[in-house]
Amino acid sequence: MGKCTIDHTLEDVKQKLAEQSAFMPRELVMEVGDSLSEAADQTYLNEVFHLLKKYDLADESEREKRNGKLSDLVK
Repeated sequence: MGKCTIDHTLEDVKQKLAEQSAFMPRELVMEVGDSLSEAADQTYLNEVFHLLKKYDLADESEREKRNGKLSDLVK
């Protein structure tokens, strides 16, 4: 995943999570969703967005990597 210079809003990230949630482990969806709030900083929002972007198109190995990164971010 390349670096993106676009800042994603909280609503963008919530929408992307909603779009990809059917392809993700339920517990991870809940954890990520719970971590999204007005207090989330821009760097966090951008990282989460890019891990969710095209999640549905990623192979199983890539999904596992992204799941691990998302888990680390929300803890």
